[in-house]
This record gives sequence, C-alpha cells and structure tokens, in this order.
Amino acid sequence: MATGHGSSGTTGRQGGGEAGYDIGAVRKDFPALSRTVRDGRPLVYLDSAATAHKPWAVLDAERDFYAFHNSNVHRGVHALAEEATELYEQARARVAGFVGAVDTAEIVFTKNASEALNLVAYALGNANQLGCGDRFRIGPGDEVVITEMEHHSNLIPWQVLCQRTGATLRWLTITPEGRLDLDDLDRVITERTRVVAFTHQSNIYGTVNPVELLTARARRVGALTVLDACQSVPHMPVDVERLGVDFMAFSGHKMCGPTGIGVLWGRYDLLAALPPFLTGGEMNEVVTMASSTYAQPPYRFEAGTPVIAQAIGLGAAVGYLETLGMEAVADHGRDLTAYALEALAEVDHLRVLGPTSPRDRGGAISFALGDADTEDIGRGLDALGIAVRVGHLCARPACVRFKLPATTRASFHLYTTRDEIDAFVHGLREVSHALGVGA
Repeated sequence: MATGHGSSGTTGRQGGGEAGYDIGAVRKDFPALSRTVRDGRPLVYLDSAATAHKPWAVLDAERDFYAFHNSNVHRGVHALAEEATELYEQARARVAGFVGAVDTAEIVFTKNASEALNLVAYALGNANQLGCGDRFRIGPGDEVVITEMEHHSNLIPWQVLCQRTGATLRWLTITPEGRLDLDDLDRVITERTRVVAFTHQSNIYGTVNPVELLTARARRVGALTVLDACQSVPHMPVDVERLGVDFMAFSGHKMCGPTGIGVLWGRYDLLAALPPFLTGGEMNEVVTMASSTYAQPPYRFEAGTPVIAQAIGLGAAVGYLETLGMEAVADHGRDLTAYALEALAEVDHLRVLGPTSPRDRGGAISFALGDADTEDIGRGLDALGIAVRVGHLCARPACVRFKLPATTRASFHLYTTRDEIDAFVHGLREVSHALGVGA
C-alpha cells in the first residue's frame, strides 16, 4: 500500500479542544484546510453541506488503488482483478457496518445520492408496469407523500413517478420555525399513501426530522419509506434498523469521501423483488437473444463498470469517521451549531431560516441579511477568505416557503472550529456594513 500523508494514522479520540478528538490533529489530515485564498487569506471553509473536504486517508486509498491494484471487478481471474474485487467488496462491507445494515447485499453503490433516489423511484415505476406485486402498485387514486423541505433530488423523482403512474403527489408543510407541521400527519399520510419520502436532516433549515414517528405512521397504512440521509450520515450515528425505513440514500462526498459515489441501502427482500433501474453488463444472470434474467442484489443495480476507486475511497472515509467516533463527531456538530446560532443572533438585520434552537438541528444554517442579495453576501465573504453557499440550495420550495428567492448558508463539519465561526460572524458584519444593510 502507498505511504500515508499527514497525521491520518494518528487521529482519534484524544480529548481536549472543542470536540471529543484532537481537532488540531484532525485539521492536519485535510490538506485543503491549510491553503490560502484571495490574496493570501486563510481559508475558512463553511460549505461542507455542499461537499466535505477529504483527509489523506481517502486520497491515499484512491491513489493506491490506481497505482497498484487497478482492474475491473468481478470479471477476471488474474491477481489484479482479484485484488480490486476484494477491495471493492471490503468497502461495501465497511459501509454496511457503518449504517447498521444486516447484510452487505443491502448496499448498492451508485454515482451519487440523486441516482440512488432515482433508482428507487424508477424501479418502483418499472415494477408497477411489470406487475411485480401489490406492494409496488402505484396508480390513479394512489398517493406519494414528500415534504416541503426536500432537496430537489428527493422531490423531482417523485413528481416524475406520479406522472408515469397517474398517482397524486402530496406533501407535509413547514411551520414558521422550519419544522414539519405534524398536525397534518394523519390527514396527509392515509390509506391511499403508497410511498413516503423525506429528508432526515434538511440541507436548508438544518432541521432533524422525527424519522421513527414518520416511519411508524407510514407503516400503519402499508406505505414504503424512503429516507434522504445525505445530511445526517456524515454527522451523526445512523442505524437503518433502528430508524425502521425501507430505503435510504446518502452520498460519499459529504462524508469526507470521494465525489462520484452514492449509496442506496434497501431492505433485501424489497431489492430482490424490484426490477433494475439500468441494464447492461454484470447485472444479469442468463442472457439470450429473446430475454434475460437479472442478478441478485446488489449487482442487479450496478450495471456496467462500477465506481470502483470511489467505493474504495468511501471505505477509507468510513474508516476515518469510525476512528474519530460518530458520537464525538455529533457532539462537535451540536456544540458548533449552538455556538453559531447564539453568535448570529447578535448580528443586526440577520434572520435565520429554520430552527433558532440547536434542539433537533444540524450544522447547516441558512439566513437572510436584510434585503441584501445573496450573491453579494457570498462574494463579500469570499473576499475575506470565507466560503459559504448561496442560491436556493436545490431546495427552492423551502426558500419560497419563507418568501425568499434564495438564501445564504454556512455549514460545518468535524474539522470546523469556533475560531472559524468567529471569523464568519465578524466577516458578516463587515459585509453588512459594506452593502449598507439597514441603512
């Protein structure tokens, strides 16, 4: 194996600082965090909800694969093919253990979480058309339920499924505090509901939704549940058996892994009963000129050459997170979120979208600053070396709910410090003054 860089072999739960691990040592594991931007300013990276930085452990794992083990998987008997297959399946097993899957075959590798969610929606539509059983029946008179805070990746696939099948799309609305309006739960999720798809943690509000409550309601009416866990799996312990959902999607790049890889977890009996999303090589059993049969999960859903190097990098990211301990990562996130909310409350003319209390809330904080344009805010902060996100954050209905065309978001991860939040708040005041907010 290739030689590691930095301190990737020495991080851990060493105590001290703002987390249950040595955050100074952790930051040395992420080479991007040591760089400067905009005329030599130290980078303050507060855009981790969009994508997280990668530690040396992940970069080394991908490089090592390409340098010494590069081969296609499941297709050869030579040494490199066997090594590549072993590394790929080891990554699958590691991811399965990380989210509490009972079987490694419940883990399907995709190119991102958007593909994972589309896989479920399209496979359900295909199953419906092919008559694959009553549990997948979706048609006129049936309903699919989502929420008003969904990322477009967990909204548009269900719109399309309803268009394909004649089903009706319904949604839970949002309270002024940025939480789900659960008073509507029994009215929206009914005997007509076939699928309930919702986010675990909102990418725009930071709200952590009551998964077990929603899942229990869906189960009572016989509906399938699909969880978007992109913002939760990187930041807190997640156990699919405890949550009780039927499918769960998340992305590698938000959990310090590579881009170009996502994960779909699904209950094995459901995956085994669903037809494929994509067809081609390696997802079949017997192929004739007239017809084909499909491989068992997960390979049924991994047509063609899979995301080999990315999966191996994701396995390394999981190992890195496990070394720190997800409880410690979650504790660090809660501390930063509470600290940031308290500090932002002192910024004049700033309005936080979503919960202003850290209870059941993650470290993605969207806000409006007076009537200032979000791009002006983002560019002003960027000039100070502070990276945030601007726009509708691929969750336009969630912005419209608060009568905003767009928003600005600061988001944190395991390597973020209180000093960076202080720099961000100070930068906001500078930008606010420069833009004449409140004048």
